[in-house]
Amino acid sequence: MLKKKTVALWFSMLAAVLLVLAGCSNGDEEGASGDNGGDSGDKKTIEFMHLWPEGSSKDHFEIVNKIVDQYESDNPDVKVELEILGNEQYKEKLKVLSSSGKLPDVGMTWAAGFLTPYVDGNLFAPLNDVLEGGLQDKFVSGTTEAYAIDGKTYGLPLELNIAPIFYNKAIFEENGLEVPKTYDEFKNVVKTLADNGVAPIALGNKDRWTGSLWYMYLADRIGGAETLTNAINRSGSFEDPALVKAAEEIQNLVDLGAFNEGYNALSDQEAKSLFMNGQAAMYLIGSWDLPNYTTNEDVPQEFRDSVGFFNFPTVDGQGDPNSWVGGPGVGLFVAENSDVKAEAKDFAKFFVEQWGQQAVTDAGVIPATKVDTSAVDLPQMYIDVLDQLNNATNITLFADVQMSPEVAQVHLDAIQTLFGGEMTPEEFAKVQEEALAAEE
Repeated sequence: MLKKKTVALWFSMLAAVLLVLAGCSNGDEEGASGDNGGDSGDKKTIEFMHLWPEGSSKDHFEIVNKIVDQYESDNPDVKVELEILGNEQYKEKLKVLSSSGKLPDVGMTWAAGFLTPYVDGNLFAPLNDVLEGGLQDKFVSGTTEAYAIDGKTYGLPLELNIAPIFYNKAIFEENGLEVPKTYDEFKNVVKTLADNGVAPIALGNKDRWTGSLWYMYLADRIGGAETLTNAINRSGSFEDPALVKAAEEIQNLVDLGAFNEGYNALSDQEAKSLFMNGQAAMYLIGSWDLPNYTTNEDVPQEFRDSVGFFNFPTVDGQGDPNSWVGGPGVGLFVAENSDVKAEAKDFAKFFVEQWGQQAVTDAGVIPATKVDTSAVDLPQMYIDVLDQLNNATNITLFADVQMSPEVAQVHLDAIQTLFGGEMTPEEFAKVQEEALAAEE
């Protein structure tokens, strides 16, 4: 099992971001596909599968299409065929395709434990040769290393994320609320909203990783930045009292009425809709969602103007509010058995270079490649998130990404069961400790 990168690695990553960005004053179409035409003549076809449908990720979707069109224009002998799936459907299809050895030529992967079985199965091609010739130097320090195993890099990262709590300023004002700095203040916000008939937090825990974000922050604030990571890398234990306490607090929030009705049966996309339709006051999600609150013209300006964000609060005076959950987001892989591997690698290289240039200005996305944004007119929220990223004291990689797929499944299932009140905090800790110990 691939262990999580050291905190020092994340610090170097942040230092590089700070240096580069200094001067800047930041699936409802499941199964949809984009077809730019079939093969003609001697054209080679690159199959590219991604997870940014138009309805839920409009800006990302449009940038992908623009990059594909540009690549095809520059390479008239190559055709790029797109298949587009929502996040969870994408993950499931990737599993199915991997079992039959029929992965797309280029697709998206996550770092660390997620890509390990694909590498072990010889399904992803090493991309060290792609990084040569200057591409490596274009990435923020530490990002490509998160996709490396035994000195070989198997993914080209596209994003760098932290996960803030976004909130509806209008709803807060209507209920006489201010941004909470402590967990007690946060619980008072939750209670006030619930008492006034407003869903405090939008949560789609059918996808489970969304609930994991809440647990990770509570673990960080109660036990410190290293406690959860140590449990995963086996220098600590999931039965650490702080991690059990974090699980208890999850159930306390449930009992307080913190989350929308039916949260365990709703997808993240459905929860996002609740927040964006003004039916919930808060929403914890990665900074990849910034476009919906900044640049997405399909989202009403009135709503975009009403969205703010805040750091997860301290708990009983413990925890550093500048410690975040996040890390590198999705990256591109090239299939080892691709019939057009050379073209696929060339396309992947072209894509990450163009993505880094266009993601900032066109989508308000923080890319994994270095971008000089000093002359770019950025939305204020983007700048504010960048400031938080620059001042971060720690970034803890998403728990399910740190873990092997087998343990991640145990973790995610346990998260949903914990939120549903069908498992005690002690049982929650024990089942994960046993799963991790079994891999030692």
